[in-house]
Amino acid sequence: MGVWPAVASFLLVALLLAALHRPLGDYMARFYTSSKNLAVERGFYRLIGVDAASRQSWQSYLRSVLAFSAVGMLFLYALQRTQHLLPGSLGLPPVPEGLAFNTAASFVANTNWQSYSPEVTMGYAVQLTGLAVQNFLSAAVGLAVAVALVRAFASRKEDTIGNFWTDMTRSVLRLLLPGAFLGALVLLIGGVIQNFSGFTEVSTLSGGTQSIPGGPVASQEAIKLLGTNGGGFFNANSSHPFENPSAWTNLVQMVLMLAIPFSLPRTFGTMMGDRKQGYAILAAMAGIFTVSAAAMTALEFSAATGEAGSMEGKEQRFGIAASTLFATTSTATSTGAVNSMHDSFSPLGGMMAMLNMMLGEVAPGGVGSGLYGMLILALVTSFIAGLLVGRTPEYLGKKIGPREIKLASLYLLTMPTVVLAGTALSFAVPGIRADVQDTSILNPGLHGFSEVLYAFTSAANNNGSAFAGLTANTPWLNTALGLAMLLGRFLPMLFVLALAGSLAAQDRVPVSAGTLPTHRPQAVVMLCGVTVIVTALTFFPVLALGPLAEGLL
Repeated sequence: MGVWPAVASFLLVALLLAALHRPLGDYMARFYTSSKNLAVERGFYRLIGVDAASRQSWQSYLRSVLAFSAVGMLFLYALQRTQHLLPGSLGLPPVPEGLAFNTAASFVANTNWQSYSPEVTMGYAVQLTGLAVQNFLSAAVGLAVAVALVRAFASRKEDTIGNFWTDMTRSVLRLLLPGAFLGALVLLIGGVIQNFSGFTEVSTLSGGTQSIPGGPVASQEAIKLLGTNGGGFFNANSSHPFENPSAWTNLVQMVLMLAIPFSLPRTFGTMMGDRKQGYAILAAMAGIFTVSAAAMTALEFSAATGEAGSMEGKEQRFGIAASTLFATTSTATSTGAVNSMHDSFSPLGGMMAMLNMMLGEVAPGGVGSGLYGMLILALVTSFIAGLLVGRTPEYLGKKIGPREIKLASLYLLTMPTVVLAGTALSFAVPGIRADVQDTSILNPGLHGFSEVLYAFTSAANNNGSAFAGLTANTPWLNTALGLAMLLGRFLPMLFVLALAGSLAAQDRVPVSAGTLPTHRPQAVVMLCGVTVIVTALTFFPVLALGPLAEGLL
């Protein structure tokens, strides 16, 4: 595939997203602000004893998020440990303790990191009632937290930020379930399998036999993508023809990953009553995404001699551009799905995938998490810009004081701290270093360092993709990456909800001559600049030890 087909692929995805942006964004704004509950929702609220009309303080909202996620993690862990007793286990044994912890943390944290081959590790009961269910619920938690922050910006002197149980329930029943159902139908039409056939023995052309796994793939594939989860039914993920059969299903999968994150800025603008603010956030997200996709594609086309570019690690059916656009989509959205092997990208091309995550996955990020991450960066940008030009530090009518900037700073520092601490410990502690180097790293040297750095970057950002050369099913990496996923998911949520409580308690300051406009092009450029600069200052030294050094040799 040459340059112009690559441009055409990008423009087609952009066109489809543009068509979805307004109706999907407005639809989400309507049901998140509606006072009416569906009959099935009312039944669920009665079942769990929740008053849907009540509102929660940020502390109560946080407790609900943590309690709900903790119960989900314990349930998923128990499912894995008792897999051999469940129907549809396919004769597979219980998942070992360390791996079960890692997987439970992964799917509850919306990471879907997989230190195992799914088709030979998880039976249908665990895949359907455990992993697929968490794909819905973890995505709904991210959406709920994002809506709570938006609601706080729109509030005036309130001590509540909404109701987690209604936000979560509506996210599942009104958005994720119908969206996943439609997505699964489209994927079924495209050839993605959906069956309970277990393993089928077939004769190969060489006269041998091979065991071909089946399974309910389309139903899990749809929510894996729509909820920016990423865990594949097969070890090869979206490069497997049973998960991603053709070029047009590859296109559909990218649109599914991007649809909700790129529509949420419209939801934000509508709920705020100022859609220009939503367009500003959307422009920043789209600008960073476009530059990243173009850079990764150019690096992979120029990675080898000859006009064809480097096809190592790429999806042979689709070509370089479809592989790099998919890689940009998955690492910029916290999905973690792959249709090619990032470990085999050129050093600088692989670095771009890392940078997408190191930016905090805000372009456009995961469902919910991308929006609240970008809003935190917008708040910091307004604070910095206000100080530089002598304007009042405020954003969307809310004053940015010491409490707000401390919470925003803690949010921004959490992910880099987890990434750098996990990577450092993997090489600084002699016993751990020996295990990582002898057991986990496939490619020693600079690339091996990049594999470990990528793993902790993926875990702390709740992405789930990997440099596939790394063997992560070891006691150290199962434990360390599991903790990184939990800290990378729930510590930022704590700071976001605390910030939401602080903002909701404020009155909205009227626009004055001292107010810095945040919807104009210069504000968008500043937001992009702050996003990139924060990342560059934090991660440039460690990148210089891995992909940058490897790429420049």
